[in-house]
Amino acid sequence: MKKVITYGTYDMLHYGHIRLLERAKALGDYLIVGVTADGFDQARGKINVKQSLMERMEAVKATGIADEVIVEEYEGQKIDDILRYGVDIFAIGSDWEGYFDYLKEYCKVVYLERTKGISSTELRSEERALRIGLAGSQLGFLEKFAKESRFVNGVQVEGIWTPEHQKGELPELLAALPVVTTDYEELIEAVDAVFIVSKPEKHYWQIKMALENGKHVLCESPLSMTMAEWDELTALAEERELVLMDAIRTAYSTAYYRMLLLVKSGRIGEVVSVDASCSSLRNTDLRSDELSNAWNSICAWGPNALLPVFQLLGTDYKDKQIISKIEEGTDHYDSFTKISFVYPHAVASVKVGMGVKTEGELVISGTTGYVYVPAPWWKTDYFEIRREDPAQNKRYFYQLDGEGFRYEIVSFVKAINHGRHGNYISSDVSRAIVNVIDDYYQGNTVLI
Repeated sequence: MKKVITYGTYDMLHYGHIRLLERAKALGDYLIVGVTADGFDQARGKINVKQSLMERMEAVKATGIADEVIVEEYEGQKIDDILRYGVDIFAIGSDWEGYFDYLKEYCKVVYLERTKGISSTELRSEERALRIGLAGSQLGFLEKFAKESRFVNGVQVEGIWTPEHQKGELPELLAALPVVTTDYEELIEAVDAVFIVSKPEKHYWQIKMALENGKHVLCESPLSMTMAEWDELTALAEERELVLMDAIRTAYSTAYYRMLLLVKSGRIGEVVSVDASCSSLRNTDLRSDELSNAWNSICAWGPNALLPVFQLLGTDYKDKQIISKIEEGTDHYDSFTKISFVYPHAVASVKVGMGVKTEGELVISGTTGYVYVPAPWWKTDYFEIRREDPAQNKRYFYQLDGEGFRYEIVSFVKAINHGRHGNYISSDVSRAIVNVIDDYYQGNTVLI
């Protein structure tokens, strides 16, 4: 029996896919089709896939052409599969001509002519683009968002609202947008959704105005400063059937997400401790009056550091303590804050600083091993699972493109298209982050 194998994403399965599968099947007696896993697609930079792995596999099976459907999960798997399944012919579309010649050492390689005039990319690009407006004064973040949006099909950055900068002060990319305004209402009228990066104290009214005007919102966490505001905003989003989503880029990176899945699957046993640190020194030279208007530690770094605690241990902790170093002459500028949590069967520690420098690592301790994510863990493309016996340690590497911006944008678009909250940061986690911020500003803090 002559075995043939081929691979693809098979997103939005169309006639071109079916013709390619038919021609591959005609080369032999038994066709194996490898469908790329979501994580593998993201690691290769293919991040605008519309359908889940399960949906894509079911679509391939439904054609009745494949004798066997498998999942492609890692670089180099094609050689492993050829040897494992005793494959005689590797078939792939002609747009990959020459790329897979290295497989000729293991089997015959055939490049099949693709059906002209149709592709998943073209089908995705035919949909009306989601028009996103940028809002806030953090121009560096807004410019990165605009750059990274170019890698995502179905998205168009339409304009920017920044009350503190004139058009001539903006980076070239932002100044060239169709709408450049100091009137927030003008921006909202021109877009379908907004990405907000402003002082957290302003999030409430900016989010509320967008939601009241029927616009989806992606906002830097925390979404608000108080629990009452969070409850109001999320209720409004639900009532209007709009997406309101936290923008914490770490949550959308492949390495971080795979690390969570491994830990939750019991790879290090029962989790008993989570320790996360984030810090920078960018504001140490500011005067006290400038510090009062600057991002403090709890808001700038708090959501990032709290993310793995709440995602791994949950939000139902028994007790917490906030300890802060408040700069002289300010009410709430903490140059350093440590937060300790006590859970029924675990503990957690978070350290954040915008004036104190510490090692920015993440350590998750379990009963059979621990996870070590080196600094800066919030931008990680690598982590380790370590054991008592170092010979059993394992390292994991995943590509991180655009600091996570493009993955975050893809998740936002998918949430809008499917009419649901983003599945990377749950409502419970979002609310728990705001709860900590609320407690801090209510003065429930030990001062040092």
